[in-house]
Amino acid sequence: MEPAKIVSREEWLAARTALLAKEKEFTHRRDQLSAERRALPWVKVEKEYVFDTPNGRKTLADLFEGRSQLVVDHFMLGPGWKEGCVGCSFGADHMGNLVHLEHHDVTVVVVSRAPLAEIEAYRKRMGWGFTWVSSYGSDFNYDYHVSFTKDELAMGEVYYNYAMTKEGFDELPGLSVFYKDEAGEVFHTYSSYARGNEEVIGAFIYLDITPKGRNETEIMDWVKRHDEYDASPDAQSCCH
Repeated sequence: MEPAKIVSREEWLAARTALLAKEKEFTHRRDQLSAERRALPWVKVEKEYVFDTPNGRKTLADLFEGRSQLVVDHFMLGPGWKEGCVGCSFGADHMGNLVHLEHHDVTVVVVSRAPLAEIEAYRKRMGWGFTWVSSYGSDFNYDYHVSFTKDELAMGEVYYNYAMTKEGFDELPGLSVFYKDEAGEVFHTYSSYARGNEEVIGAFIYLDITPKGRNETEIMDWVKRHDEYDASPDAQSCCH
C-alpha cells in the first residue's frame, strides 16, 4: 500500500466532491446496464430437468416455489469432493436472509452436481439454511456450462463465460436466471460467470471503499472458508 497524501479538510472535500461526480455517473451507467440485462431476449427451456432436494425430487419449474423468478447459484461441489469451492463458499456466506427477495417474487436456489447427501454434509458443516439441491445425473450443469466432461477437458479448452477457455476445471461458478409464466412455461433469461458474479458479494463492496481495497496478489487469494480463518494452513484446501 502506497502512503496516502495528507491534505487539509478543504482539499480532501474538493477531491471527494470530484470523485462523487464520477460515482454518480457510474451509478447511472450501472442502472442502464441493469436495464439492458432485463431487456435481453429469452430462451424457452424445453428440456425437463429433475433435481434431488431435501423434500424429494423436483423439476426446474418446481424450484420456483410459486414465484415467477428464479435465481440459480451454480456452486462448485462435484461428486466425491470433500468440501465445496472456497470462492463459492465465500459467495454463499452472503446469501443471508432471503425473505426480502422471496417477498419480491424471486426464489434463490443453489445447485451443485454432488449427490444430495454430500451437499447436506457440507451444508451442515457451514451452517447454511438456504435451499440447496443436487443436479446429479442431470444435464443441467453441462447445459448451462458450469460442469465439463472428461472428453471436454481432454480437448484442452472448454466453453465457459461465452468463449473457449483453458480453465481446466471440471466445475466452475455461475449464476443463471429463469422466468416462469402463468402457463407454467420456463424461460432462461440470463447467466453470468467468473467475475460477473461479484455484484452479489457484499464483502467486495465493503473492501473496495477501504484504503487497502481487496489487498490481493491474485483474485480472491485471501479468501478462506469461514471456519478456516483460525485453522492451521494444512487444514485448508481448494476444492477437492
